[in-house]
Amino acid sequence: MTDDIVLSTVIHEPSMTAGEVEMLMFALDRSRATFAWKCGGLDAAGLNRPQPPSTLTLAGLLKHMAAVEERYTIDFTGEAPGPPLDAPEAADPGWVWRSAADDSPAELYGLWQGAVERSRAAMAKALADGGLDQPAKYTAAADGTSPNLRRIVVDLHDEYARHVGHADLLREAVDGLTGEDPPQ
Repeated sequence: MTDDIVLSTVIHEPSMTAGEVEMLMFALDRSRATFAWKCGGLDAAGLNRPQPPSTLTLAGLLKHMAAVEERYTIDFTGEAPGPPLDAPEAADPGWVWRSAADDSPAELYGLWQGAVERSRAAMAKALADGGLDQPAKYTAAADGTSPNLRRIVVDLHDEYARHVGHADLLREAVDGLTGEDPPQ
């Protein structure tokens, strides 16, 4: 275990009558916090430990979710992606999973935190400038339409929902950590 890297796991509960945007952002941030808790505080050995027969690791999940955050930030800003999607190797969908083993815990945690910060800022700006009903800043190639930002937020939350379960099982195998929400 390593104590020098701390990922934010604080969950800010909205009121029980919060509006749609606040509730969607809460759900996403709660999933991010749980993901951070399940991946946080580990050294390279812990982050890179698979649970056979799967080759999935917490390191791979961290780098993958950084890429996912960057991908969805493009939808909110229309701007070129940041790391790790700005790397030439990122065109290969398996690259983030394979290359994570070469990254230090500090690099992985920093990559994910940076991507989350950029994503949060992009979402806050876009939502303040037009709300959830506005179209994403990209056009789907197949039919020329763009999903609205509501769909993008829901898709990002779904991606976390899928991988928080993986992180939960992998972390329990590393050191026995269990639970649904991070300690507050």
